[in-house]
Amino acid sequence: MLSFSLGAVQIVSTTSATMSRTMRPNFKICQRFAAGLLCNWVLALVIENGVSVAVERPNIVWLMSEDNSCHYLKMFDAHGTETPRIAELAAHGLQFNHAFSNAPVCSVARTTLMTGCYAPRIGTQYHRRAVSVPMPDGLKMFPAYLRDAGYYTSNNNKKDYNADETVGTWDRSSPNADWRARKADQPFFHMQGFGTTHESSLHFSEKVYETQATKTDPATVFVAPYHPQTDLFRYTVAKYHDNIRAVDQQIGEVVDRLAADDLLEDTFVFYFGDHGGVLPRGKGYAYESGLHVPLVVRVPENFKHLAPQAMGSQVDGFVQFVDFGATVLALAGIGVPAQIDGSAFLGENVSASEVAARDTALGYADRFDEKYDFVRTLRKGKYEYVRNYQPFNFDGLHNNYRYIMLAYQEWRKLFENGQLNETQSAFFRSRPVEMLFDIESDPHEVHNLAAEPQYGSVLLSLREELRSTLRAMPDLSFYPESTLAKGALDNPVRFGQEHRTDIGKLIEVADLSLLPFPQARAGIAEALRSADATERYWALIVCSCFGKQAIEFVEAAQQAAANDAELLNRIRAAEFLGLLTSDDGFAYDPRPVFMDCLAKTQSPIEANLILNSLVLLRDGEARIKFDLRVDSIHPAARKDELLRRLEYLCPDER
Repeated sequence: MLSFSLGAVQIVSTTSATMSRTMRPNFKICQRFAAGLLCNWVLALVIENGVSVAVERPNIVWLMSEDNSCHYLKMFDAHGTETPRIAELAAHGLQFNHAFSNAPVCSVARTTLMTGCYAPRIGTQYHRRAVSVPMPDGLKMFPAYLRDAGYYTSNNNKKDYNADETVGTWDRSSPNADWRARKADQPFFHMQGFGTTHESSLHFSEKVYETQATKTDPATVFVAPYHPQTDLFRYTVAKYHDNIRAVDQQIGEVVDRLAADDLLEDTFVFYFGDHGGVLPRGKGYAYESGLHVPLVVRVPENFKHLAPQAMGSQVDGFVQFVDFGATVLALAGIGVPAQIDGSAFLGENVSASEVAARDTALGYADRFDEKYDFVRTLRKGKYEYVRNYQPFNFDGLHNNYRYIMLAYQEWRKLFENGQLNETQSAFFRSRPVEMLFDIESDPHEVHNLAAEPQYGSVLLSLREELRSTLRAMPDLSFYPESTLAKGALDNPVRFGQEHRTDIGKLIEVADLSLLPFPQARAGIAEALRSADATERYWALIVCSCFGKQAIEFVEAAQQAAANDAELLNRIRAAEFLGLLTSDDGFAYDPRPVFMDCLAKTQSPIEANLILNSLVLLRDGEARIKFDLRVDSIHPAARKDELLRRLEYLCPDER
């Protein structure tokens, strides 16, 4: 390819043999600026702000199946099912063996895709948003840059963003949207989701289970070792395999339409899962099962030069959702905005060796509808490091939408009846503050290596790398969501920068839980006395992490439960004391504090946080019974995600 510049105008030539319909030259402009050049030369205008408007550009299509990790496709996992149409894409392109959603749930994952930004940095980490969150200053959702550059953009049709959509993101977004409404020879970006594999597809009834056979033989499927090995789980896995095969055919139908329109060899076709799932401990959980997604990219003949690897290659370098938008912009020849956290893994200036060297992916889990957690993960090479900031919030804590699934219901019932082994029971028990898994030898993450001395150096290295990443971000989740909603979410990035030092201090307090208690004691005591309410908040959480080791802080916690100016601090103190009630004969009744705080708060977010702790004390090991009624809660707080909790806690008042 040859090129030269005339001021702001760049002239690019290509041979006619490789020119597609979307690459045809604008002869009038070529004659105007480059008389004498061959008529198959192409014009590209390079605008001063870095946005490129070019005639010679590929089309890009994203095809996303909902709620499935890579473990359900035989291409990626021996226990998966055959997906011949998706395999065809990989045979004419690339299979990415280490592709990760940064979040294990829809809205957070999709917002990460559309913004190219880590959600806890820009305030979009909660599923679903309780407060309208703007895009970072000066940044657009990436399809808007494509539109600015002359692309036709279409979405069919799910959005589910936690950030406000940029005006001009889509030419068309509807259940009927596709590329066919664009202008003649206009390049396009098309995104299409497939709900066939969505979690709701497994919300079948007892009658369906008893009367409707699956196409896949349940006796042949693999049930993960952390699941009960029951007929219901086998049926559920088999039904999901049926769904995977169905979505494979739907993916193929879109590819066939591209071929029928004679566009296939001008179009990069991405297929991937929008996050992991959807069997229990998949969607909504920051494990490989919730984060590791299938990804293949079909590479068109006319744009092979934009893929650094050979056709049919398997790519072992790590890619994550923050990289996807940058990759599309790079393929389109558009500059990647500096505010984007990701980097392209395809494009003219991307090298195969650089992509192969990538070995790190970040994961985050915060709120899933009404259920709160706070988990960060760092996958590096064959290891996954998991940091549970509130490990007493056991994985199986109730979430209305999850527990519609019969498999979830059965799992909990078997646990309550004492019919599970240790591995299967772990879902309903408190977790360690940190976990380390060797994914190669333990792909289902059931053997925690964090306490084993031979892995000490790996543990410390990954712990420090994650800590540094969260500090540098900085991670806004070290403030409660209700605090962020009051003063941060009108401009989350600015808030994070203004409070970078404060967040660093909060991380230090939270990380006291990583120390042996004798070494943490002084730091906890200091943080409990802090004038900063959020430092006190984290000190109380750290006490809950240590449990009965921290019993010397009972008096301080009792004072906080009674007198702290912040309602959530009172709740965290009562939570710590409530969690101690089953140990060593200590008894404390947290119910008066909970009922007082629920009556006082007018924030539905704060009330939902309070109810999360209430469910923990009610359903967890403490088994504290609460006499909760809807009218126990301040009327102003009875809305949004809080209503989901009330459906569970007050079913007779629905």
